[in-house]
Amino acid sequence: MNSLAGNRVIWLAVPALGFLAIFYAAPLFYLLARSFIGPNGFSIGLFTAFFADAYNWRVIGNTLRIALLVTLVCLTVGYPVALALARSKGLAQVILLTAIILPLSVGVVVKAFAWQIVLRRDGAIAKLLVSTGIWDEPQRLLFTEPGLVIGAANVFLPFMILPIYSVVKLIDPRLWEAGATLGASPLYRFRKIILPLTMPGLISGMAFVFSMSVSMFVIPSLLMGDRFQTLATLTGRSFLLMRNEALGSATAVVLLVLAVSIVVGSTWLSRRIGRSG
Repeated sequence: MNSLAGNRVIWLAVPALGFLAIFYAAPLFYLLARSFIGPNGFSIGLFTAFFADAYNWRVIGNTLRIALLVTLVCLTVGYPVALALARSKGLAQVILLTAIILPLSVGVVVKAFAWQIVLRRDGAIAKLLVSTGIWDEPQRLLFTEPGLVIGAANVFLPFMILPIYSVVKLIDPRLWEAGATLGASPLYRFRKIILPLTMPGLISGMAFVFSMSVSMFVIPSLLMGDRFQTLATLTGRSFLLMRNEALGSATAVVLLVLAVSIVVGSTWLSRRIGRSG
């Protein structure tokens, strides 16, 4: 009976495995082959040339800097929102969850075009900053790095909030009350109780946001234009505009290694924290 059930599971998985093999594994294999196999066989010449170019290092720097800034903004905004969401109840929690999850149903392209309007010189942010006295006159945030960070953080913020929220919901409220009973200040209780217990969700959220920020293509293309390149936009530009498969393949592999390293590193860190806890 067990073998029969196992065979059924295998046959049910065949369509999904076939889909992954055709649309993911095959293109990935071609990409790796194109990167490492030259006219004379196996070669790392593409990567040697890639890392020898100072411009490509500047692109890598752009990618990591923007990803780090977006992650920090999402963490700064998302952590308190996740705590407030976990402590809210009833209708308030439903409204907050809806406000966080509903934007995920809107495509990234639509969001990026919307942020083009918001970040213009006559956009909502410029008007708000002028009305509050922060700016003396309207300034353009579109096609600037702060504008890119704001737009990307808005898109990726739910992926920071939800993992932290899922962990905070599991914390026993009596731990916080016990700390208060023992005379601990709110800051001390947060540092010794809440922060360590939410660390797995925090690491997961940061890994989600950082990996997506590293590989985002549409948002920097629409909010920064062609003058600012990241690894993702350089990959797309190499394949679609320059018709340079060699450069595109090398850039894509570098981006892939970077993204996989983030996932593996965050998984290892989460498990280590889990074992130490």
